Amino acid sequence: MRDRQIEVRYYREVAGAKVAVRLVKAANAALDQIELDPGIGSPVLGTTLGITGLRTWRVSGFPLVWFYFERDDHLDVVRMLGERQDIATIIGA
Repeated sequence: MRDRQIEVRYYREVAGAKVAVRLVKAANAALDQIELDPGIGSPVLGTTLGITGLRTWRVSGFPLVWFYFERDDHLDVVRMLGERQDIATIIGA
């Protein structure tokens, strides 16, 4: 995903390769968690923004959040954004 690539590059430039590797591992672990239990993510932001079914799940150790939709037979992972970004504008609500 493009968002993940951008964040990894940013952390590599600002904090170094070790932190960037930690981010990759944490982002992948978060995706693994929501794949195993899609209902684990919070629906609060989706409800607040009026986007039915949108769920969020934090990337442990980083101020980043995965945004996704749980479908009958798959997940639609739509973005990974920073907690301080203007999420409503970016998501399009």
